[in-house]
Amino acid sequence: MQLRFLGACQEVGRSAIAVKNTRSQILMDYGVMINHEVEFPVHISPKDLNAVVLTHAHLDHSGLIPLFYTRSKLPVYGIEPTFKLTKVLIRDMIKLSGYYLPFEYIDLENMMNQVVPVDYRSTFKIEDADVTLINAGHIPGSAQIIIESDGKRLLYTGDFNLVPTHLVPGADHAYNNLDAIAIESTYAGEDHPDRAESERNFVLACKEVVEKGGTVLVPAFGVGRSQEIICMLADHNFTYPIFVDGMALDAIRMLEEHPDSLKNQEQFKKAMREAEQIRNWNDRRRAARTAGVIVSPAGMLKGGASVFYMENIANNEDNGIFLVSYQVEGSPGRILLDEGRFILHGKTRKVTARVEKFDFSSHGGKTQLEETLKELDKRTKVFVIHGEEANCKRLADFASQELGLQTTTPRPGEICDV
Repeated sequence: MQLRFLGACQEVGRSAIAVKNTRSQILMDYGVMINHEVEFPVHISPKDLNAVVLTHAHLDHSGLIPLFYTRSKLPVYGIEPTFKLTKVLIRDMIKLSGYYLPFEYIDLENMMNQVVPVDYRSTFKIEDADVTLINAGHIPGSAQIIIESDGKRLLYTGDFNLVPTHLVPGADHAYNNLDAIAIESTYAGEDHPDRAESERNFVLACKEVVEKGGTVLVPAFGVGRSQEIICMLADHNFTYPIFVDGMALDAIRMLEEHPDSLKNQEQFKKAMREAEQIRNWNDRRRAARTAGVIVSPAGMLKGGASVFYMENIANNEDNGIFLVSYQVEGSPGRILLDEGRFILHGKTRKVTARVEKFDFSSHGGKTQLEETLKELDKRTKVFVIHGEEANCKRLADFASQELGLQTTTPRPGEICDV
């Protein structure tokens, strides 16, 4: 078994790994990195592939897969609602960034025609390889990939989280009897704060603002984080108005079609019924004037309806802007957090509303990552990916120095044998 690392090498974004066996080559993820422009992983020809297996819908794992469907008919495997969510996310990316992309809507449609939905823990064949997807605990439909071939067994974690959330159970443990693991290291340098305490603080902060007549904007990723926040507020008996807008609405409808992907489908349906769905501009303007909570993409304030709400509530100290998603360096959300200002219509505005950040990450923290490595057999080769350079090195050093595991932090294009 041979691994070719095409992306997410000492960086967060553009995840892609090709697994070559005696008679097959399988691509696990093929994502993009969206900064000021869209950046791609190392190129691989669809002629050299037998199939694509997708861990989950987020664009840094799925965003470039339509490139293969300008001509080819590669099967692409995954757990629903992954593909429905992927279609929504990539369609939105084409709308916003089409100038930078090497594919069009028709290629996305061609890709969707080749989708092969599978079930968790149901093994399927790709030529000489046995492939099994297990729960990753990241978002609904997220999976870790196990590939067995040529007498070798590889596990690719993708983005994973061992701690249950309101939406999904924690990741499955399958870390024994492995010859190799490709593991993310996004938060290898820090542990997340206690989840229950973070939730209590968040709900209390929302109540404080709303009870004084203010409006809280919660910019959140449309897939996963938005629904998690709505469920969280409902589970904490938050009795004030909750509004949901933008792409989060599409994701809600798709998750309702796949209740098996949720930890508690009845709880989810109840929480979504209690939230008011924004349908038009009149609803949007009314929500911005209402003492309540608005959950809306984009999570980093790069676009979407959240920008409209910022324009309407940011300069009132009675209001709140509570960031609950990862904020990339240089993003509007990160600038707001670090400098207390927001760029709107090309002009920098000082934000007087209350600004806070709450950590509800759907990635494992430092201790989780280290505990996962401790479960491995000593023969397991460890490939550390999907983290900033310092975090990749930090987790790799722990694996090799503390646990005695053979460890690599691959570079883009690097080929490694298992």
